[in-house]
Order: sequence, then structure tokens, then C-alpha cells
Amino acid sequence: MTAEQLAVETAPAKINLALHVIGRRDNGYHDIESLFVFAEVADELHASAAEVDSLVITGPFGEGLSNGETNLVARAIAGFRARWPDNVPHGLALELRKNIPIAAGLGGGSADAAAALRLMARLGQGTIDNPQLFALAAELGADVPACLISQPLLARGVGEVITPLAQFPACHIVLVNPMIQVSTADVFKRMNGYDNYPLPALPSPLTRPAQLGIWLAETRNDLQPPAVKIVPEIGTLIDRLAMAPGCILARMSGSGATVFGLFGSNGQAHQAAHELRASPANYWVTAAPLIVPDQ
Repeated sequence: MTAEQLAVETAPAKINLALHVIGRRDNGYHDIESLFVFAEVADELHASAAEVDSLVITGPFGEGLSNGETNLVARAIAGFRARWPDNVPHGLALELRKNIPIAAGLGGGSADAAAALRLMARLGQGTIDNPQLFALAAELGADVPACLISQPLLARGVGEVITPLAQFPACHIVLVNPMIQVSTADVFKRMNGYDNYPLPALPSPLTRPAQLGIWLAETRNDLQPPAVKIVPEIGTLIDRLAMAPGCILARMSGSGATVFGLFGSNGQAHQAAHELRASPANYWVTAAPLIVPDQ
């Protein structure tokens, strides 16, 4: 952080280790049960003092993104100021560095909006456990409250009913995206049904990767089969990661197209990522530890 900057807030990638679609509402939204985790790979939001608020978007995945009023970061800042107009008295020159692919099933705009809310709370000497802040987050999007916490949690409803987990095993994750965007709406349209069974109960305490792997074997991502039909490369990448030494589980995150491999070993995760990078395909590949509660 340079001398001119007031703060830097990260927006960690969100991964659905399991995602069960258990119903469809009359308004078209879907009821889900999901295990969310977050990785130490993130977009970054840099803030400097200015006369008025402004937003520029940079980074390897920033091209073509709107920085106008519809941008979730801009909406988060405006929503915060509307509720707490005197909390951050000066304007902010914001730079959002997009390090994570967009439309990739990794939280994207929701994570960026949550980072903006955390940044504003921090600059205003507030805390993120303010119920009004979570209410604002929910108005911005179903995943924004979860991204506000950015630690392992169970999500229900349309994703806004969250239960943080006090314990979670230290794991490492490989993320690979074939650089093909997948429309969430198209994935849901191709689903065969919306009344799947809910997630099984988590083991307690949940402290070892092996426990997590056994539990995950009884779960699914209900969006994965239709996404594979749209982008067959997703299935190919899942198969490749599943064969990597030490891989506990390979699966698609969210509505895709990012695939993850879960590992108990940092070395094995980085070796798997290295082998994927050696592929001639132009994949986005990264390996990182998961963000877990202090234990």
C-alpha cells in the first residue's frame, strides 16, 4: 500500500465445495444448500482520498467491465453512504484490480461488493458484524453476505441464510478455468429437477481433511451436469484433477466454469497446478490455501 492510499481490501474467491438445489420459488429463484469456502486468491480494492467517489477497473480480467452506477462496487459504496452519510466524510478514488476470471463461479462481483462494504466499515471505524451492514449486503446480492465473512460457512435459502463454521480443516485448493464463460441462467434451464435432497449433516468437530473428504463424497454440485453439457471441457478438467496425487475431490464450483481440486497438502496442490499450467491450453490456473477460522 502506497503513502497515498488509505486502505486495500481483498475480495477472496468463493468456492462451492457442495451445492444442492432443493427447490424453485414462484419468483424464479432457487433454494439451495451449499458449503462455501474462500481461497487466498483475490481481487483487490485500493482506496485513496479524493473529492468525489470514482471507480476504475484494472487487472488481467478488468477489460470491458463497467465502472458505472450498475457496478456492484459502486452500488455498495453508494448504499453505504446512503445509510451512513457522515461515516466516511471524504470521497474515495477506488481501483478494483480484477485478478480472478469473471462469470467463473467464484463469487466475482459479490466478493468485490463485500470488499467495498468491509473497506467502508473499516474507514468509518465500524465493524462488519453490524446487522445493518449485512442487510445492505443482502440487498446487493444473495452471495454478498457470505462474501462479507469470507470464511467457511453453510448457505441456505437463495444463499443469504448463512451459518459460519467455527472449525474447518486446513486445506489447499487448485482452481482451473478453461476461459469459457458459462451463463448461470442457461445452466439452470438445463437442470432436470429442482427438488433434490439437502446436504447431509456435517461431522462435528470438523478438523481433518479426511473427514471433509468423506462428507463431500455424499454431496454433489447439482449445476455440474448441465454445465458439462454446455462446456465439455469442464468434465475433462474434473477428470484430470481427480487423477492428481493427493486430490481429495475434484468438482465444479458454482455454475462454472471453474473447476477445483481439494488437497490436504500444499506441495501436492502446487504440483497439480504446475502440471495443468504445462498444458498447451490457455487455462487460468492457481493454487492457494483456504481461509479457515483460527483454531
